[in-house]
Amino acid sequence: MRYSLLDLAPIPEGADAAQSIRNSVALAQAAEGWGYHRYWLAEHHNMPGIASSATAVMIGHIAAATTTIRVGSGGIMLPNHSPLVIAEQFGTLATIHGDRIDLGLGRAPGTDGATAQALRRNMSQQDTFPRDVLELMAYLGDPEPGQSLHAIPGEGTKVPVWILGSSLYGAQLAAHLGLPYAFASHFAPEALSQAVEVYRRGFQPSEYLAQPHFMMAMNIFAADTEEEATRLKTSMQQAFIRLRSGQPSKLPRPVDRIEDVADPAWIRAVNQSLSVSATGTRETIRPQITKLIEAYRPDEIMVAGQIHDPAARQHSFEIAAEVLASFTPAEVA
Repeated sequence: MRYSLLDLAPIPEGADAAQSIRNSVALAQAAEGWGYHRYWLAEHHNMPGIASSATAVMIGHIAAATTTIRVGSGGIMLPNHSPLVIAEQFGTLATIHGDRIDLGLGRAPGTDGATAQALRRNMSQQDTFPRDVLELMAYLGDPEPGQSLHAIPGEGTKVPVWILGSSLYGAQLAAHLGLPYAFASHFAPEALSQAVEVYRRGFQPSEYLAQPHFMMAMNIFAADTEEEATRLKTSMQQAFIRLRSGQPSKLPRPVDRIEDVADPAWIRAVNQSLSVSATGTRETIRPQITKLIEAYRPDEIMVAGQIHDPAARQHSFEIAAEVLASFTPAEVA
């Protein structure tokens, strides 16, 4: 089973965006050596703790600094953009870097309403996401006779398109179009079981994919001791609490006990959101990952995990790779 890595290019407290981008380059280069198949970056806007807002630019920067790992978006929030612009951006990336570029597409704005208005200029209440996906894929495909509008660069590159989601909507669309599907279970696991079932049951083979390919996202917080792994996780817990209480910030420094800095009700809510996670040492995260694999049978795992210290983040992803690489085909069948 392939394992991949999701990076939000976190900006930790005490650092800036420039340092965050350098951290992401170093992590991608290391991840390539650890056997990660893909390195995806996510589009978020007006977020003081995330440096990947110009996602296509970041993808190009990471791809230029690596050699073999696939680099892509997890995802591009398509309602924020015209399909032609995204086709040109990712067509340019594919023209430069060859068959190493992925295009994961999301339907959510990835930001607040005011920022969405600033991004789009003209807000529409109409849901055009399915139509926009088809338009974008057409730009990336071979030109049709008489076609007057072309993505240059873009057409003929056939950049692989993924549908991303955290609800049944994306699962249904990915199944209908015969596309691979990635579920955002690392922060919104509520509909995971239903979405997997809907996607696999409704999948229609296409020119892009003969059988369903389901990617499950999960957080991994790994360290050499249980105590340190639990401590590392508190940065992401605090970040979620701040975000959901309307106070987004840079990625907080970890604390020894999350109970000392957060209300119990917030902790319960955030822990539910982060329930598709594994926290611990090499020995203790493996059974946690095994349980998730047995429950959902993903074709691929996308590992996430926002950790304040760049060295600790690298070490956590390295441990995760070692553990994921140790699974036998029978264990993931």
